[in-house]
Amino acid sequence: MKRSIIITGGAGFIGSHVVRLFVNKYPEYKIINLDKLTYAGNLANLKDIEDKPNYRFVKMDICDFEGVLKLMQEEHVDGIIHLAAESHVDRSIKDPFTFAQTNVMGTLSLLQAAKACWEPLGYPEPCRFYHISTDEVYGALEMTHPEGIEPPFTTKASSGKHHLAYGESFFTEDLKYQPHSPYSAAKASSDHFVRAFHDTFGMPTVVTNCSNNYGPYQFPEKLIPLFINNIRHRKPLPVYGRGENVRDWLYVEDHARAIDLIFHEGKIAETYNIGGFNEWKNIDIIKVLINTVDRLLGRPEGADLDLITYVTDRAGHDLRYAIDSSKLQKELGWEPSLQFEEGIEKTVRWYLDNQDWMDNVTSGDYQKYYEDMYRGR
Repeated sequence: MKRSIIITGGAGFIGSHVVRLFVNKYPEYKIINLDKLTYAGNLANLKDIEDKPNYRFVKMDICDFEGVLKLMQEEHVDGIIHLAAESHVDRSIKDPFTFAQTNVMGTLSLLQAAKACWEPLGYPEPCRFYHISTDEVYGALEMTHPEGIEPPFTTKASSGKHHLAYGESFFTEDLKYQPHSPYSAAKASSDHFVRAFHDTFGMPTVVTNCSNNYGPYQFPEKLIPLFINNIRHRKPLPVYGRGENVRDWLYVEDHARAIDLIFHEGKIAETYNIGGFNEWKNIDIIKVLINTVDRLLGRPEGADLDLITYVTDRAGHDLRYAIDSSKLQKELGWEPSLQFEEGIEKTVRWYLDNQDWMDNVTSGDYQKYYEDMYRGR
C-alpha cells in the first residue's frame, strides 16, 4: 500500500463517512478504522466496505497509548485523521470526567504515539496528524442585524459567498477560544495540545473546526435524526427554551470531502474552519422536518406540528454559532455542494428508508452484538 492511515472514531457518524470516502477513493491506501465502539460507534454504518482489501477495523480505546503505539509500528502508519470524541453536550454536563478523559487524554495518547514513531525519522513526508474539532470552542455569537433589517438576512463572507445569517459576526480561525460547556472545553484543550506538539516537537499537524453536521448514520440523540424518528412515530418533540438558538448546518458528505482535501493539501500548522454558510433557528429546522416527514409519509403537511413541546433550556446553551469558511474556499477551493433544502430531503428520506438501522440503534441491540463478538475472541 502507498500509505497507511488511521482514522479514529471511524464507526461513528462523521467518521464512517470519512472512512468510506477514503477506502473507495484511495484503493492504494490502507485505511485503519480505530474505534472503541462506545454507544455512538456502529460497524453497521460501514457494511458496504467492510470486506474491501484496503480496509481494517481495530477495536481499541484511543487512551490505550501502548496499543496505539504498537498498531502504528506494525502498520507503518504515516497519517492520523482524529475524529474520535465524546460529542454530546448534554452528556458532558452530566459526566465531564469522561469527556476530559476521551477528548483530552485520548488525543494526547495519539500525539505521543505519533511522536514516538515519526520523530526519530525527522517527521518525513507525508506524515501528518489531522485533528477534527468543533466550532463550539469559540463560544457564542450575538444575534445582530444591519440597518434595522430583521434576521435572517443574506450577507457575504469575505470570500464573497452569500450567507443566510442571523448576525454580522462569524467564527474565524484567529478568534480566541471561549468554550462554555464541558464538551467544548475538552475539545478546546485537545486543540491546544495538537498545536503545542507542532510548536514544541515540530509535528506536522493541522486542525479544523466544523459547524453542525447532518446526514445518514447520525446517532439519534442528535436533533435531526431524533426528531425525524419522533415525528414518524408521533412522539413529542422536546425543544429547548423557545427554539431560538441558531446553528450553521453542513451536510456530512461535504465535511468528509473537506477533510480529504485538507488532509492532502492543507498547510502544516494551519487551522481551517468548515461551515455551510447556512444558519437556521432550531425551531425553524424542526418545522422543516415536520413538513418534510409528513409529506413523505403521505400525511397532511404540518399535521404533526402539535408534537412540539417546549422544555427548560439547557445549561450554558450558546445562542448562535456561525462559521466563516472563506479561508478554506480561497486557499483550497472547497465549498458545500448541497443546498440545505436538498440535504434535508436526502437525509429525511434516508432515515425513513432505513428504519431497521434506526430500530437497531435505538434498541441498543447493536451494542450487545459487538460485545458478544469481541468477548468471544
